Amino acid sequence: MQSFAEQVLALAGRSAEWAEVFMIGQEETPVAFEANRLRAIETRQTRGLALRVVVGGRIGLASSSQLGDPQALVDDAVATAHFGAESAMAYPSERLEEGALDLWDEAVAALSVDAMVQMGQEMVDRVRAHGDDLLVDVDVRKDVATVTVMNTSGGLSSYRKTAISAGVHVNRTREDDILDIYESDASCHLQTLDRQKVVATLLGKLELSGEIAPAPSGSLPVIFTPKGVALTLLEPLAAALSGKAVLEGSSPLAGRLGEEMFDPAFTLTDDGLVPGMPSSAPSDHEGVATRRTSLVERGRLNAFYYDLQTAGRAGTQSTGNGLRSLSSLPAPSPRALRIAAGQAAYEEMLADIDEGLLVDQTMGAWAGNLLSGDFSGNVHLGFRVEKGRLVGRVKNAMVAGNVFRALQRLAGIGNRAYWLDGRAEVPHLYIPGLSVAAR
Repeated sequence: MQSFAEQVLALAGRSAEWAEVFMIGQEETPVAFEANRLRAIETRQTRGLALRVVVGGRIGLASSSQLGDPQALVDDAVATAHFGAESAMAYPSERLEEGALDLWDEAVAALSVDAMVQMGQEMVDRVRAHGDDLLVDVDVRKDVATVTVMNTSGGLSSYRKTAISAGVHVNRTREDDILDIYESDASCHLQTLDRQKVVATLLGKLELSGEIAPAPSGSLPVIFTPKGVALTLLEPLAAALSGKAVLEGSSPLAGRLGEEMFDPAFTLTDDGLVPGMPSSAPSDHEGVATRRTSLVERGRLNAFYYDLQTAGRAGTQSTGNGLRSLSSLPAPSPRALRIAAGQAAYEEMLADIDEGLLVDQTMGAWAGNLLSGDFSGNVHLGFRVEKGRLVGRVKNAMVAGNVFRALQRLAGIGNRAYWLDGRAEVPHLYIPGLSVAAR
């Protein structure tokens, strides 16, 4: 593949003002258990190359998994440039190395399917031991990838990465009560994948879910668990902080840089440089060095994240957030969103609530306008709080609000942040007033 990529780049350099090759070789092996039984074992291989060119000031793209005719790929990319957008990109010339990100684990690369089946079966058996009426789904998967980006400006980034993940989902149906709980973890390293903790966390929530409590209604204090924060609040934040959304005028944060938009204790960073995390890499998919970008600093809107094209159009620099597939142009995407831990212990947050709700899983919260920040979703897994205690799981409840207004005034930020699948690090968030409705 490397030789083919170099041929493509050399040929493209004769026809284009600038050219870039994005090349990926990937092998993904998922092992899936469904309803307590092994359902599927697959190995999926992806190998391909995307060529982006600038011809006459316009961007063209072609990609192929058939690596046999470099000239045909160049011709296709050049032909599409006639219909492409005008290039505003600054062309990277850095030559980057993997550095100390620790993204490769030989133990993951060598992990056998039999070992993965055993890992999954152990998780199923451990959960099943807590009830004959439990249906357990488990997904164990490994991913081995090599990514290379090179361009005619001399820019080069090439790195290898492994990833291993394990997720468990339990369903229990009793008459008119349906319970679903899921937990997961991911890492670049087999040794740091904590399957035992994944199962223990799920079983703890399963035990809490035994008692049913009536859902409260009204404007009430709500604590979001880290998973609840990620499912309900992070997506609209990420969408509004995108340089592309800001450039197009669709972000409510456009033109607000430097303003105090959030609680003074709230800090949000996009970080693609955390060692051993699947979201980390030495560069993005455009060969721009990955970095830590402080998006919100102590409540003040500090930055947006960009790829090369949107940064050029906005008159700024890429933040190293240009990500893509083989068949698409890069777009600004976050690496790993990290909300800084605060001062409040989870137990202190609970103790502060006379009547309220703890939300762990939501469904359908973003069926409406994502960028507006308005949400209204079903509480898929939540617990009633009374006088500082969790008194039971709620059913048929909805929670609604606006993420930007909710984060303007927080009653507490958890003093510990938790990694979720290696792609976000989030503490508990205590919102003093949200609309809660029971059906």
